[in-house]
Amino acid sequence: MHLLNKVTTVFQGQEFYIAIELPNRSLQQAKICCDWRLKSLLTGYEHLLEQRLQQSTTLAGFMEELKTIVERVGQDGDMSPASVASPRFYSHLLEELAEVGWERLSFIDANFRWLHLEAKDSCDRRHVLKIHLHEQHPEVAPDCVTELPLPFHFISTGSNSLKNLFSQFKQCLEQYKEFWDAMDEIDSSTWVLEPEKPTRSATVRRIALVNNASLQIEVNPVQPTVLPKCTFLGADHVTSPLKGNLCKNLHHWRSAVSLLDNLQNVLEVTFPSPANTKKEDLSVECGICYAYRLAGCVPELTCDDSRCCQTYHRDCLYEWLRSDPTSRLSFNMVFGECPYCSKPITMKAPNK
Repeated sequence: MHLLNKVTTVFQGQEFYIAIELPNRSLQQAKICCDWRLKSLLTGYEHLLEQRLQQSTTLAGFMEELKTIVERVGQDGDMSPASVASPRFYSHLLEELAEVGWERLSFIDANFRWLHLEAKDSCDRRHVLKIHLHEQHPEVAPDCVTELPLPFHFISTGSNSLKNLFSQFKQCLEQYKEFWDAMDEIDSSTWVLEPEKPTRSATVRRIALVNNASLQIEVNPVQPTVLPKCTFLGADHVTSPLKGNLCKNLHHWRSAVSLLDNLQNVLEVTFPSPANTKKEDLSVECGICYAYRLAGCVPELTCDDSRCCQTYHRDCLYEWLRSDPTSRLSFNMVFGECPYCSKPITMKAPNK
């Protein structure tokens, strides 16, 4: 005996059709065939369904139980049609992955929506392309997440295939070869204070000069050989001569020379490197909280008195000065005394 029934869940008002086979009209021996979307939704709940089937005395009673189970599952997860793709989606995705190369697939989620493809550039650097597929793939172009210094824009050119996407990603990697070469040299040959663990998208480096001064550069990823934006951090008696050297030697900047060599030439300095110094010698703790790294930030403000040169976290110094009754605020500048030597110290009030 075959009966055709349907159950409608109130979750987004979806309808699912099932066919129930009743051998000898016995509900306990029933076999259920259902819509593939409903089958996917109830995966993992087979034991519960079998239990309810055994305990139900009537077909109508079981249908009410089934409706309740579907609604509960829907509340715990996504029951929208988009959450479960068609069989064609999966078969097409497998074909595409075979085309790209299975060895390049490093991750894929349980719903086959997020996947990671790995690529290496001409210098053997590893890069990951994170792809989010829409339920209408390949009709709708996928969304991409990358660690590139500039946004990656996928151009469909009539095809949203993974092969086309991956090919464009690899071409894009070669556009940043010079940029990554320059940043890799800085990371390996100098002490980079920030970021602590640079990513491939990071265009800023804060390079240690001495234990109370540093240089922050922001590099143009498209033109990495041109003069970067330079910000000097530290006591004036240390940074002022460097600023003077930069202005005086700017005409010596050469595009054919590496970024690191150019910086050292125009500043007339040799950056401390892992080959001849220890990072601890350059990592001066904050004079207020006695920590080097606080909430991801390192000390960046320094007392200008050459006999002191104590460094502070910006937030630490601001809170100290704000609590000092002798300090004063004028516009957005705070005027007070160095907590160590009591010499005048000034800082810009942080934006709150």
